[in-house]
Amino acid sequence: MKRIRWELKLAMALVAASAILYILHYIIFSDSHHIFIYLLGDIAFVPIDVLLVTLIIHKVLNIRDKRQKMEKMNIVIGAFFSEVGTRLLVHLSDSDPNLDKIRDSLIVENDWNDDEFDRAEAVLREYSYDVDIGKVDLQCLKEFLVGKRGFLVRLLENPMLLEHESFTDLLQAVFHAVEELESRKDLDKLPATDLEHLRGDLKRVYIQLVGEWLDYMRHLQRHYPYLFSLAMRLNPFDMESNPIVR
Repeated sequence: MKRIRWELKLAMALVAASAILYILHYIIFSDSHHIFIYLLGDIAFVPIDVLLVTLIIHKVLNIRDKRQKMEKMNIVIGAFFSEVGTRLLVHLSDSDPNLDKIRDSLIVENDWNDDEFDRAEAVLREYSYDVDIGKVDLQCLKEFLVGKRGFLVRLLENPMLLEHESFTDLLQAVFHAVEELESRKDLDKLPATDLEHLRGDLKRVYIQLVGEWLDYMRHLQRHYPYLFSLAMRLNPFDMESNPIVR
């Protein structure tokens, strides 16, 4: 209410100032014809002014603001893959019994363009992800993820995540997997039913993680060649990946 009253007072003051100036103009020049010509011209330009400000300039500023937010968001995503995502992807992809069907499509090369990335995304859309829970070192995975719990919590608290729904879903899925693993003291003596439940949690993470990883690789390839170079050499799907430049 205070803000509305303040804006109302400002509007009334501006209208009063304009009226005073018009009156002063009439007193000095006694030319009402001239005043009304320019007044009508100014009013006629108002719709065009609204068009320029609200539809064009405002849209341009929104696009610029969105790009800046996405740049900041991609910094957060990069931190996630550096700290958690890439290693987690290694854990889960190594347990995928059908990985060879898509492995070649995910060996991202330096000269990839949008067509190659689009083809890789098309392959992933048709792929039936799976996790062989028997091949997952649950204790090792638990220790790794629990050690990153604080980092994941800080990411979830980042308000910029609201701008990236799919990455938010991924973080929530990872955090849920952390809670599931942490709540079990002995991961070596779980019944088959519980292992199947954990398999479902890890599969959910795996599906979302692969898609986000490919999107992130596309972003790096477009904007940050030096970061892309390292990410390409650490590709979790490349059996010959090596950070050493040869």
